[in-house]
Amino acid sequence: MGGIYWLASYPKSGNTWLRIFLQNLREDGTEPVNINDLQTGQIASDRNWLDDVLGFDSADLDADEIDRLRPAVYRWSLHDDDIGYHKIHDAYTMTEAGEPLVSKEGTLGALYIIRNPLDVAPSFANHNNSTLDDAIERMGSSIDALARTDKKLKFQVRQKLLSWSEHVLSWVDAPDLNIQVIRYEDMLINPVATFTKTVKFLGLPDDPVRIEKAIRFSDFKVVSTQERENGFSEKPAKTEYFFRQGKSNGWRDQLSVTQIECIIRDHGEIMRRFGYLGSDGQPV
Repeated sequence: MGGIYWLASYPKSGNTWLRIFLQNLREDGTEPVNINDLQTGQIASDRNWLDDVLGFDSADLDADEIDRLRPAVYRWSLHDDDIGYHKIHDAYTMTEAGEPLVSKEGTLGALYIIRNPLDVAPSFANHNNSTLDDAIERMGSSIDALARTDKKLKFQVRQKLLSWSEHVLSWVDAPDLNIQVIRYEDMLINPVATFTKTVKFLGLPDDPVRIEKAIRFSDFKVVSTQERENGFSEKPAKTEYFFRQGKSNGWRDQLSVTQIECIIRDHGEIMRRFGYLGSDGQPV
């Protein structure tokens, strides 16, 4: 019997890096995998995935109608012998019927990646080709969503993000959910321990040599070189590069005092909980 492990995160928090690592780990090849051929599983909002399972064109449905059907799509994974590792940016929300959007039955667990919102903001702005102030406003909005426009049919269906804080809490405090939380910063600072914890949670090979090689093959310098040479299929059209910096604390050179204060005001409680704010209320 199959099922799904969700690779969950707010946008621009390290999800793609994790997927590249997992692909390198599973293939265990002699050279890095092609970043344009990631096969860890479709994103949860992939319209083609939903249409294939449902057996009809979801273009005839509105976003709320699609949300009501999404749990059934993910339950279908139980018919498969393989376990899926699927990216998701949706917040962990409930349907109108009170059922988790991701389906309680079809979900084996969720790995949630959290990143300092002070660093998320510049990266989110770059990703959306927006101003920093616009990105910060979206991160503080309880009604924010991806693919939310009805002006044209998109390859992905609507994804309710909620605010950054609400997104985090929706997953990490979800009742009866098998969840492992990792910090983007720990992926950088202590990669061996962090990625080892990750693969053990996901039930993947935890051989130290294999893990170390997968870490090297998914290093930022490796993937950014690939993108500059061959492009990256997941890069937004208006963004110059998807893999922009690959570090933490870049916010110190990019955010104004007012912008820093706004993010802390909106998300200070969750930042403190996960070690991004000290007892004095200042960024760590």
